Amino acid sequence: MFKTLMSAAILVPLIFSSAGAQAADDIVDTAVKAGSFKTLVTALKAADLVDTLKGKGPFTVFAPTDDAFAKLPKGTVEDLLKPENKAKLVSILTYHVVSGKVMSKDLAGKTTMAKSVQGAEITIKATKDVMVDKAKVTKADIEASNGVIHVIDAVIMPPANGKPAG
Repeated sequence: MFKTLMSAAILVPLIFSSAGAQAADDIVDTAVKAGSFKTLVTALKAADLVDTLKGKGPFTVFAPTDDAFAKLPKGTVEDLLKPENKAKLVSILTYHVVSGKVMSKDLAGKTTMAKSVQGAEITIKATKDVMVDKAKVTKADIEASNGVIHVIDAVIMPPANGKPAG
């Protein structure tokens, strides 16, 4: 699925230690326990995507932190959480998800495209800093029972001309 994208020099500071153990918590529970994804979890609930990300998977989630959501223009998050904006919220959130479990070693040293669950492609560059579209990966390889989380410092937006899934 992916070609190697991240050099070892970049990989070392990004890896989240998993001590080789199989993660017991799913992606949602892992995000909740981390404590820095409250906005993401709230958005997943509003979009009715919690059960999906608690499902079998595997999934790779490029997860924006609360600080990443705070960088959006004032009122954006509140607006997206309104029931009438659910379709837009689902589109944004599913743009952060790729089918399959993609670890940083699978993304080392190159530039590639990954098809998001939303349908549009995400650009992943790991020739210097690891970038997912315009967001920087700040922690990689946080394993969950049904996939992996890579923490990003910004909310990525699907292209206006992107093809929504389904």
